[in-house]
Amino acid sequence: MKKRELKDLLYEQVARIGKAVSSPKRLELLELLAQGEKSVEVLTAELAVDIKLVSAHLRALREAGLVCVRREGKFMIYRLAAGDVAGLWVMLRQVAETHLGELRTALNHLSGDPSRLLATSRATLLEQARQGDVIIIDVRPLSEFHTAHLPYARSMPMAEIEQHLLHLPLDKEIVAYCRGPFCFLADDAVTVLQSKGYRVRKLTDGVSEWQAAGFPVEAGEVAA
Repeated sequence: MKKRELKDLLYEQVARIGKAVSSPKRLELLELLAQGEKSVEVLTAELAVDIKLVSAHLRALREAGLVCVRREGKFMIYRLAAGDVAGLWVMLRQVAETHLGELRTALNHLSGDPSRLLATSRATLLEQARQGDVIIIDVRPLSEFHTAHLPYARSMPMAEIEQHLLHLPLDKEIVAYCRGPFCFLADDAVTVLQSKGYRVRKLTDGVSEWQAAGFPVEAGEVAA
């Protein structure tokens, strides 16, 4: 093989990853699978599109080596091929946020009132949570919490959050997080808890962002 042909082949192989992540829905699939493995049916419900389209997107991601699949009875269960795929999603989003004003504008619209966002550094938040000065709540589905969650976090799925209010003291600051900056669950939790008189803010990090910044996560079934 000539040098030019070899060089073209090298770039072509790397471009396969770029092609695989060129779809907004495929990026959303990567974000969802970064929370833990999920069936095609669950992913279809999350994306609110046709199951055949979801299957086609998953096939493209699988052909690029970004996701793996296993069969469980009649269900096909997908997961990320490795942790670096979650890091790829975080890096792509961060580069886009740096260079695309439209994205920054959309994120500012999502955030709304800046006072709802946590301004504390990750290290400070971790220390405050360790000392019990703040309470971190994970408002994702419980299965995602089991896969990985921030240290000292309590599982309080958004769908069930009002059932957990008795476990939240009014005299402590609450920090809510979900799947990352593009997720609405933590915003919804802040709205509900503020209406009940709680001091609560949103952490824009999800597990992937937390790990990408070099901070540890935990796994297990401990829930509030």
